[in-house]
Amino acid sequence: MAPERSVRRVTWWGFCVNIGLSVFKVAAGITGNSHAVVADGLHSLTDTVTDIAVIAGSYFWAKPADDQHPYGHRRIETTVSIFIGLFLFAAAFFIAWQAVSDIRGRQVNAPGMIALAAAVVSIIMKEGLYRWTRRVGKKVHSVSLAANAWHHRLDALSSIPVLIAVAVAIVYPPLYMLDQFAAIFVAALVFWASARIVINGFKELVDEGAPRETCEKIRDIAMTDENVRHAYNIRTRYAGNHLQVDLHLAVDGSMSVFEGHRVAEDAKKRIMEKGPRVLDVVVHIEPMEAVSPEDACL
Repeated sequence: MAPERSVRRVTWWGFCVNIGLSVFKVAAGITGNSHAVVADGLHSLTDTVTDIAVIAGSYFWAKPADDQHPYGHRRIETTVSIFIGLFLFAAAFFIAWQAVSDIRGRQVNAPGMIALAAAVVSIIMKEGLYRWTRRVGKKVHSVSLAANAWHHRLDALSSIPVLIAVAVAIVYPPLYMLDQFAAIFVAALVFWASARIVINGFKELVDEGAPRETCEKIRDIAMTDENVRHAYNIRTRYAGNHLQVDLHLAVDGSMSVFEGHRVAEDAKKRIMEKGPRVLDVVVHIEPMEAVSPEDACL
């Protein structure tokens, strides 16, 4: 199955589960007299926004390069992941703000068992969606799918304090404030996750290069050809979760243009096959006699 089809498949399943959980939790919260479960159901509904963003984005970032986008459309995936990260940040802020506001509140009526059941079902299903989405995201190297997986876990984590609050309220109503403190803790975890997603996305947008270890691996692959004397001036940038590579290869100055072209094409093929998720390679052939000592390095 093509990577983009895998992305859409798992995200469509997540979308359907989110809709079903939202309806179930809101209904269970109303029936079971739990404002926390109703709020949790509305929070599940917000997950559908990022599901739609990933589905729509996958139709665009897989498109081939064109005249207006000569380097392809992979940065759309990066933009989608940043959007998801910002959405996670806003959701975490809302959870924390609501928890702090509710610390002064008071829960008058104890919830029913159906509200407790809704929280349990939500945790199990959303954690399952997180693990599935994360596994597929790693398999197809999709940063937006990895980001959306964290949104599923956010919903699972946000249901934990709801579960605790409902259970405690049923057994011992005066301890309802545990819900708010647990929600603040969950919000802190989500802040951390969303910040990581957004920071990594912006690093890609400003063309931060790959680590030195990755560049050294690319150089080693390029120099497996005995005709290549040096590989240097290696530059990289990310497009989504893939690398675009630009490097210089030094060869014997007496080599013909045709032979130099063959060396360049062979090096490009090797790097794209053996390199770390390389999307494209631009190879510059230079005569060894023109390479200075300063150039004979990364």
